[in-house]
Amino acid sequence: MMKYRIFPKANISVSEISFGCMSIDLNREDNMQLIHAAIDGGINYFDTADLYDKGDNESFLGEALKAKRKELIIATKVGNQWRKDGSGWDWNPSKDYILKAADESLKRLQTDYIDIYQLHGGTIDDNREEVIEAFESLKAQGKIRYYGISSIRPNVIREFAANSKIVSNMMQYSLLDRRGEEAVLSNLHQQGIGVMVRGGLARGVLAGKESIKYLDHSQQSIDLLLNKMRVFSNENTALNHIALQWVLNHSAVTSVVLGMRTLEQVQDALALNQSTQLSQAELDEIESVLKPNFYTDHR
Repeated sequence: MMKYRIFPKANISVSEISFGCMSIDLNREDNMQLIHAAIDGGINYFDTADLYDKGDNESFLGEALKAKRKELIIATKVGNQWRKDGSGWDWNPSKDYILKAADESLKRLQTDYIDIYQLHGGTIDDNREEVIEAFESLKAQGKIRYYGISSIRPNVIREFAANSKIVSNMMQYSLLDRRGEEAVLSNLHQQGIGVMVRGGLARGVLAGKESIKYLDHSQQSIDLLLNKMRVFSNENTALNHIALQWVLNHSAVTSVVLGMRTLEQVQDALALNQSTQLSQAELDEIESVLKPNFYTDHR
């Protein structure tokens, strides 16, 4: 049975596991099956961006979700503008662009409103007031219900948390990436801003893929962590479930956004709540293997 958590600043109940749509390809028949299996299993939050597949990711998701639109939460992102020649994209957080891009996302998603519209990155030098004006205008028009950001930069997160009505931030967090613990997670939690975690499995390393250097953690140190996790794993509790339990144990976290490419991965994610729940002492023991890392830039 899927569990749900509430966005403190929004009247939205979100499944603890959310579907990160960036990972899906555009094989419609196969991916329709993945999306519908996720919905049937209780996943109600789907995250995409206008950047992914030059908008085709949004188009696919809109088609896949339209039959149950009112029961589901669609989150998309804005700020990265594709060049006309398709050679890449440029950062554009201007008000005019955000307003125009929102209309285009609505058309592709086949919906009258976006549940959570997120700034897809951002720097401390952006015109934050202009970004907020754009989001507030879209909210007043009923085109978006709420807005948030998707950022790992403490200085950006701090400014939006203090000076806007964001309801969420999407950021990396895992046993191998604990940078947010220093100040970001506590700040967001204190202000009632939900945290949507990406990278919870550290590119699959915490799910049992070949261990490689990750951030400032060596392969040897990662192997030590995995060996400790294996002490508590069994046929009912896989490594990835332990990693996700640890992330969800943090009081600031609202949901873990997972990229799922196969039906097996969807089913495995849905099985999280059937796995044996580790105790706080066991999670603390796993956590103690590696020292937390810290942000060095954009502080």
